Amino acid sequence: MLILIAGPYRSGTNDDPELIAQNLSRLEAVALPLFRLGHIPMIGEWVALPLLHLAGSKKPGDEAYEEILYPVAHRLLSKCDAVLRLEGASKGADEDVRIAKERGLKVYYSLDDVPHADK
Repeated sequence: MLILIAGPYRSGTNDDPELIAQNLSRLEAVALPLFRLGHIPMIGEWVALPLLHLAGSKKPGDEAYEEILYPVAHRLLSKCDAVLRLEGASKGADEDVRIAKERGLKVYYSLDDVPHADK
């Protein structure tokens, strides 16, 4: 399965770049375990961050950020099979879960709940 990892990125950081980087590291920490379960992990920021740079975004919340960050995740959800929602307050991740459920995708709330892929 292609699994979108959703959780806090900007939330709770007051836009502090170090805290945002820590949140991204938390998201990325489950990518390898998902891969080892036989899945393809995806994090929206992996796609959005290079696009933000190309669009000239200077800070979280600017016009380019709003144009790109959340729409990337929403477009990815049309290709994903499931979402892994990590703990922590996040309006963006909550919206990802809402969209995933609306589309009938499986939503996992723990890495332990994600099944091994059939080989």
